[in-house]
Amino acid sequence: MPKALQDVTVLDFTHLLQGPFATQLLGDMGADIIKVERPGQGDLFRTMTFKNRWVGGTESPNFLAWNRNKRSLAIDLKAPEAKEILYRIAEKADVVIQNFRPGVLAKLGFGYEDFKAVNPRIIYCSGSGYGDSGPYVARPGQDMLIQGLTGLAAATGRGDGAPTPVGSGFADQIGAMNMVYGILSALYWRERSGEGQEVKVDLMSGLLQHQHQEMLWVMNFEENLERPHSSIGHPGMDAPFGVYPTSDGWVTIAMSPYKKLIGVLDRPDLLVYDEPQLLFDKRDEIWAKIAEETRKWTAADLLDAMLAVDIWCGEIKRHLDVVDDPQVRHNGLITTYEHARAGTVKVVGPVVRMSATPPAIDRPAPMVGQHTEEILREFGIGEDAIGDLEARKVVAQAE
Repeated sequence: MPKALQDVTVLDFTHLLQGPFATQLLGDMGADIIKVERPGQGDLFRTMTFKNRWVGGTESPNFLAWNRNKRSLAIDLKAPEAKEILYRIAEKADVVIQNFRPGVLAKLGFGYEDFKAVNPRIIYCSGSGYGDSGPYVARPGQDMLIQGLTGLAAATGRGDGAPTPVGSGFADQIGAMNMVYGILSALYWRERSGEGQEVKVDLMSGLLQHQHQEMLWVMNFEENLERPHSSIGHPGMDAPFGVYPTSDGWVTIAMSPYKKLIGVLDRPDLLVYDEPQLLFDKRDEIWAKIAEETRKWTAADLLDAMLAVDIWCGEIKRHLDVVDDPQVRHNGLITTYEHARAGTVKVVGPVVRMSATPPAIDRPAPMVGQHTEEILREFGIGEDAIGDLEARKVVAQAE
């Protein structure tokens, strides 16, 4: 079937998580992603994993997670020939995307103005930690650091414990979504105007925007929201919103009529708290009393009882349990692809549904330089020239 972005070519200088996730999303929609990597080494994420475990014994799960539907071009960016090759690709490319520290690629001759001179219709998207100027511009823009700087870590966890980062690369992934949002908007504008442009995204701004309801409250009332000392699920919410223990696990209870929950638990004495200000002021005390009751139930029985009266609730599952969740299976979210070294790799597939141009996994994550020769041939570089470039280690093909 056709793909929505099948005529879009992306020259991808990204590494680690933010940029690679953005280009993977574009690749899932059919864009031709030419991933530029260092010969032999490639993306730094190829060397990183959790618990020193490697898929198929050799491949980084961190890299595999964000780099499907791409081709790898291994090229030394400092070699004089690199400009000639990459500018030739840029003449026909639609998008250049990079997430190096501000100024790094421009010093090598791969900034927006360099590519604009080659192709005025080019869309050049940069992702950074804090923007390309200002007091933090030289700081490392890593996900957990951004969570701390924007207030997210301080708003997460129990009030009697340390600030708690989110258990995923949330800032990076929000940054990736903003990159895609900016790139698609720029492509649409170019279709109408014929003009390319520069798009800039930074992690700090993106994560701050995604806490807008909390920020708006704090700024307008000039007061911080304090974390509860219990498992109430948000610093601004009242009881019973939160996480509760059962005899065999945990459940979540979201915005629900307090009276209905007290009815399920058969504790009419707790109705004394049923007043909006008390439900906030006494939320930790209320949480403890409700938790005493939820511990008497199995998670399944409690969920059945709450769902029967339309209380908003759900299970707490660990990642391995999620794989077998009936709704996850129904939606077909877990799939596989075959990798030359890693073998069969289990992955979460594309999540956007499109009737005419559905996304798909057409390529596994590439090996470093796996497509170098293929890409160079496509852009008119002959066999003798390719052989010479490889001999002088300007480019490299995967072994």
